[in-house]
Amino acid sequence: MSNHIDEYKLPEDIKSMDQNSLELLSTGIRAFLIDTISKTGGHLASNLGVVEISVGLHKVFDFPKDKLIWDVGHQSYIHKILTGRADKFDTLRQNGGISGFPKRAESKYDVYDTGHSSTSISAAMGLAVARDLNKGDEEVIAVIGDGAMTGGPSFEALNNLGSLGSKLIIVLNDNGMSISEINGGLSEHLSKLRTSSEYQNTKNSIKKAITKIPDLGKPLSKGLSRFKRAVKYAIFSGGVIFEELGITYLGPFDGNNMADVLKGLNQAKNAPGPVLVHFITKKGKGYKQAEKNPDKFHGIGAFDKETGVALSKSQISYSEVFGKKMFELANKKENLVALTAAMCTATGLDRMKEKFPERVFDVGIAEAHANIFAAGLALGGMHPVVAIYSSFLQRAYDEIIEDVCLQNIPVTIAIDRAGIVGADGETHHGIFDLSYLLPLPNMTVLAPCDAGELEKMLEFAVSKDAPVAIRYPRGNADMTKHFDDNGEIKNNVVSEGKDVNIIAVGTMLNTAVKAAGILKEQGTKAKVCSASVLKPFDDSIISADDKLVVTLEDNLIRGGFGEYISANYPNKVVNLGWPDKFIEHGDCEYLYKKYGLDAEAIAERIRRELEGKA
Repeated sequence: MSNHIDEYKLPEDIKSMDQNSLELLSTGIRAFLIDTISKTGGHLASNLGVVEISVGLHKVFDFPKDKLIWDVGHQSYIHKILTGRADKFDTLRQNGGISGFPKRAESKYDVYDTGHSSTSISAAMGLAVARDLNKGDEEVIAVIGDGAMTGGPSFEALNNLGSLGSKLIIVLNDNGMSISEINGGLSEHLSKLRTSSEYQNTKNSIKKAITKIPDLGKPLSKGLSRFKRAVKYAIFSGGVIFEELGITYLGPFDGNNMADVLKGLNQAKNAPGPVLVHFITKKGKGYKQAEKNPDKFHGIGAFDKETGVALSKSQISYSEVFGKKMFELANKKENLVALTAAMCTATGLDRMKEKFPERVFDVGIAEAHANIFAAGLALGGMHPVVAIYSSFLQRAYDEIIEDVCLQNIPVTIAIDRAGIVGADGETHHGIFDLSYLLPLPNMTVLAPCDAGELEKMLEFAVSKDAPVAIRYPRGNADMTKHFDDNGEIKNNVVSEGKDVNIIAVGTMLNTAVKAAGILKEQGTKAKVCSASVLKPFDDSIISADDKLVVTLEDNLIRGGFGEYISANYPNKVVNLGWPDKFIEHGDCEYLYKKYGLDAEAIAERIRRELEGKA
């Protein structure tokens, strides 16, 4: 399938295109996406589903005068193609290349940096109210998926929006999915709307009929609100949520049909006040492998575009190790339950959910709720394990403090994707969790150095009558059994040395061992220790005789484990970790090297410290 993207001058050509030309462009974009993402990796399924909506937005609206905000932003690839970045797509998510998310620094067409969910309506409200205060006339559009609509900030924004009355267009991309299938009351309500156009058709036909009545038509039309409410309650139990909040609802429209897209967007443009236009799309549209397995192709590495098979050899990940152990424990421990925030498969809980569906709760994109829910479950006699990515756990910090730690409730938090994650970049790196968890009273913080230690830590955590957090990274699990400690959870000395003590947090151990090997070749004897129990800290690995202590962690230095050691031990201490900045996207190996966290750079830093040259 030829894409012919290079034949267009984008976005200028879109304005003069007719519907047929827009459809041809959409076909070309799909082919382009499949071809390029098969080489670079990225978010494929979500982008394939939103091609027509993206093209339609650029046809109907005048960007960048009009303002467009993408919720999360992983579905903004078409927007990037349409705004002059198609020739850079071979650098997508690569070192120094374009981001997989909207970035203000990258283009004037990207007006808001996104990466986390459920923020677009609030941000768009800010732009819309600022426009009103400045007496501007630009349109403001927020594109949000049905999964992101379940997040708390979205509900808060909708509640506020209706009372303000500012003109704002919400484009709801409804594919029935977040990463996995979504659950909850709003999802069920949208499902009703998806399968029925009765309400909209009835409302419009009544309005048209009444307005034709001589003399009385217009006054009656203006007074229809009570009658419309009666109609919608007659059709849907519970009514139409959005209109109850003061937001005009349009749809549903077929979001993969260009004629429907243009119709819906033009209606939204011409409607007064806040309006939500509802499009139904198919995630993975146009690529059969992605249509059949949208969760697999949500975020994927390089793959064979003919077969859909990943090009890299698949190895067991830490998420899979976690999921396998949870399944094993669930078979033994009847009060064990698991919670996740719209990422059941991604966190490894799908096997447990298949056998014990009543004990696995996917709460949708609602991390704060997940932790409060878990606290209640624990007080009811269950032992909950909450599996959430490190960067998303930040969204529940207040709840971890107030609802879990303050009450000292036995909730286990499984922190997936701790440390840097590579191509997804700043919004997804999990480099803050140690800084925000270590200060919390009652919280035990663990970091396994290998797969076996992760399994032992889970066994320990679900038997402990207090909060426990276990952090582990993205990617292939280290299947090496570093220590034979009979299941005991403790810090360990890996090798002895009199010149320097390198204390490595969790999976940074292998890097520390390599650095020690380089130092040994240079005549420096390094003691290497594995710090797996970070709080309460097992300090048996630190001796008063240690002339130099070097801490190594896959976390921000500021407020991290190393600073705790520096503050509490009299030894000379050097802290190595991520600097006080947001780390860009790129290959993980490249980022470690760039920021001096590879074995060679660590060895050199230690040598200079010992020589007094640092």
